[in-house]
Amino acid sequence: MTQIENAWGAGPGEGYEALAAPFRPIFAEIAASATERDLNRGLPHEAIRQLKQSGFGALRLPVEAGGKGASLPQFFNLLIELSAADSNVTQALRGHFGFTEDILNTRDSGRRSLWLGRIGGGEITGNAWSEIGTGAALDRFSTHISEKDGRLVLNGAKYYTTGSLFADWIDVGASNAEGEGISVAVRRNAEGVDVVDDWDGFGQTLTASGTTTFRDVLVEPQDIVIDDERFRYTSAFYQLVHLATLAGIGRAITADVATAVAERRRTYTHAAAGRSSDDPQVLQVVGRIRAAAYAAGAITLQAAAGLQRAFDAHFLDDAEAEEKANAVAELEAAQAQTVVSDLILDASTLLFDALGASATKKPAGLVRHWRNARTLASHNPRIYKHRIIGDFAVNGTPPPYQWRIGASAG
Repeated sequence: MTQIENAWGAGPGEGYEALAAPFRPIFAEIAASATERDLNRGLPHEAIRQLKQSGFGALRLPVEAGGKGASLPQFFNLLIELSAADSNVTQALRGHFGFTEDILNTRDSGRRSLWLGRIGGGEITGNAWSEIGTGAALDRFSTHISEKDGRLVLNGAKYYTTGSLFADWIDVGASNAEGEGISVAVRRNAEGVDVVDDWDGFGQTLTASGTTTFRDVLVEPQDIVIDDERFRYTSAFYQLVHLATLAGIGRAITADVATAVAERRRTYTHAAAGRSSDDPQVLQVVGRIRAAAYAAGAITLQAAAGLQRAFDAHFLDDAEAEEKANAVAELEAAQAQTVVSDLILDASTLLFDALGASATKKPAGLVRHWRNARTLASHNPRIYKHRIIGDFAVNGTPPPYQWRIGASAG
């Protein structure tokens, strides 16, 4: 069925249904085993393998480079559909899609050609940027490049290396000998790379967001980029992946609660009908959940249109117009974040009001929606986003371009 027939609204762009059709059978297969994987901590290796083979990792690449030529709204709509199947899979690919977006924005023709070939050929990239410990937020990375025996080598440790366990490459944030921030791409299976699935959060448990260490890993100069040269709407892009994932969780909640209510036979003596499927109060709860999922998707796609404008502005050769488009995209993502998070967190709790106490049993798998939504909503704290939005509204202050996390420099 199309999005319109499912009452989720039309997909973005006239070609959306044709773009989505080949992936929907894969999404359905991923969804069929999502609860079991969550209950048994079964990492989605097979799901990601299928998506790689289908060309999902090359969605944003031009058709002539082996991609699907998807616009940013189309791309994020597909992420919503994938997240409705299993939000872990979307997050595991988040680093890859951010890296791909950087390649699409680069003005380095050699780097662009190199990576379009790799990504168009089905290779995917994981993420290794965050470091834990007491390093100040504005300090250089402790992970660094140095010279050994005439070759460049990478040494350090990273945490929250989401998706790297499933990847062919890892995009690493590091420092060079001059103290500049750089990004380094290394082979996942290169000697000296060790990826461990030790993520112990209560949600998004299958994303392999654990620890990766690098010990004298050989690095090619062509795979090093100065950090300041990365695409300017980075923060908004990564945030919108989370919002698309939350919107997809909303659709998954809708499907699960509707199925459970339709199948439920037990009722209460003081209920409004003999069956839950006929009970107007229960139906009202289901309706609230579905409306929240609909709104979350619509808000996410509206913000995605802002990202598309930022992407288009990058190629206009007008620095002022590009800066303005990036700032607006960041603000739209922040405004969307504060609302979408509330909508889906509320829906993930509200679903239990439509069902009995048996819905809280672990085999039902329904609590995973709250755990996953709560974990995603904890990224990039929304309390700061409200302040940033208000500062723009009152004082015209542009949002911060980028930020880091660590111990206070003071």
